[in-house]
Amino acid sequence: MTEAYIYDAVRTPRGKGRKDGALHEVTSVRLSANVLNALKERNGLDGHAVEDVIWGNVTQVKEQGGCLARTAVMASDLDESIPGLAINRFCASGMEAVNLAANQVKGGAGDAYIAGGVEMMGRVPMGSDGAAVAVDPSVAMDSYFVPQGISADIIATEYGFTRDQADALAVESQRRAKAAWDDNRFARSIITVRDINGLPVLAHDEYMRPGTDMQSLGSLKASFEDMGKVMPGFDKIALMKYPHLEEINHIHHAGNSSGIVDGSAGVLVGNAEFGKKYGLKPRARIRQTCKIGTDPTIMLTGPVPATQKILADSGMTIGDIDLFEVNEAFASVVLRFQQAFDVDPELVNVNGGSIAMGHPLGATGAIIIGTLLDELERSDKEVGLATLCIASGMGAATIIERV
Repeated sequence: MTEAYIYDAVRTPRGKGRKDGALHEVTSVRLSANVLNALKERNGLDGHAVEDVIWGNVTQVKEQGGCLARTAVMASDLDESIPGLAINRFCASGMEAVNLAANQVKGGAGDAYIAGGVEMMGRVPMGSDGAAVAVDPSVAMDSYFVPQGISADIIATEYGFTRDQADALAVESQRRAKAAWDDNRFARSIITVRDINGLPVLAHDEYMRPGTDMQSLGSLKASFEDMGKVMPGFDKIALMKYPHLEEINHIHHAGNSSGIVDGSAGVLVGNAEFGKKYGLKPRARIRQTCKIGTDPTIMLTGPVPATQKILADSGMTIGDIDLFEVNEAFASVVLRFQQAFDVDPELVNVNGGSIAMGHPLGATGAIIIGTLLDELERSDKEVGLATLCIASGMGAATIIERV
C-alpha cells in the first residue's frame, strides 16, 4: 500500500470565542482560506495540486453551513478545480479529515490532500445546530444523554480523580503553554491572521492565562453542579446508567476545562510522488489511524479504547510511543488516559493543551497532529500518538512517525 506522508502543518492562533475576541470579526470561511493560502504559498502548490480539501467543522449552520470546505476553496487562492468535502465527527473532525486524507492516499485515490478544520465558536455557538442527540427525547432518553461537563464529572467519580488533581493538571497546562510560546516552539506552524489590508489581527494564542495557580482555581465554583443536582437534574440520569455510584462528584469548572475559542488548522498530506513533483521533503508518515464508538453517557473515555485499538492494529505497544497529545477537553479525560496506560505525564501534552490555549472544536484534531509533529522534531523523537474524546461516545487516534 502507498505510504501517506505529512509535508506541512499550519494553524492560526486561537482567539477568545466571544465578541471581544481578536478573531470575532473574521468568518469561518475567511479563516479557513487563510490556512489554505498559507499551505499553498509555503509549498509552491499550483493548479490541481491536491485531490481534495477535507475540512472538519462541528456546528454546521449559518456561515459554517453548506459545504464549508468548498466555500473556503473558492475564497482562497487555490485553483477552482479543487473540490471540498465538509465533515463532522464532533471534536475529532479535524483529525478525521487528516485520517481520511491519509487513507485516501494510501488507497491510491489521489496523490495529495489538504485536510484540517475550523470552528468560530464566538460566531456560531456550540449547540446552535439543535442536534437530535441532545434535543430529541426519543434519542436522548434511550441513550441516557447528559451534557459533556456531566460526563467529565462522571469520569472523575468513576475513576477516583479529585478536584485538586484536575486543578493541578490545568495549572501545568498553562505553565507548559507559556513555556512553549516563550521558547518559540510553535513558530514553524503558526500563521498570523491578517485583515483585508494585510495588518495583523492575531499572532499569539489569546486565551492563555499563564498566571493561573491552585489558589485561583480553588475559588471557582464547579460549573456543572447545578445542572446536575437542580434543574434539569442530569445527575439522576447519570446514576440510572451508573447505579453503583452514590453521587456524582462535580470537579470541573472553567479553569480545568477546555476554553471556548476560534481557530483553524490544516495539514498537507501526500504520497512520495507528490513530494518529488513539488520538491518537498516529507516530515512524517501517518502510520495508523482509527476511530471507535464508546458509551454515549460517560461519552469522553474514547481515547482509551481508541488507543488500545490503534496499538493493536499497528502491532505496537504503549512503550513504542515517544510522545502523546491527548486533547484536554476536560482534565479528567487526560487523567483517565494517564491512569489507563500508566504513561509518564511528562510525555503527555508537552506544550500544554486545550485547557490553556482553547479547543476550537473542528480544528483541534488537526492542531494536535501538527503540535505533535513539531515536538517530535524539536525533541528529536520518532513516534507520536494523538487522540481525542468525542461527543456522543466516540474516540479517534492517529500515530505518526518521523521520516
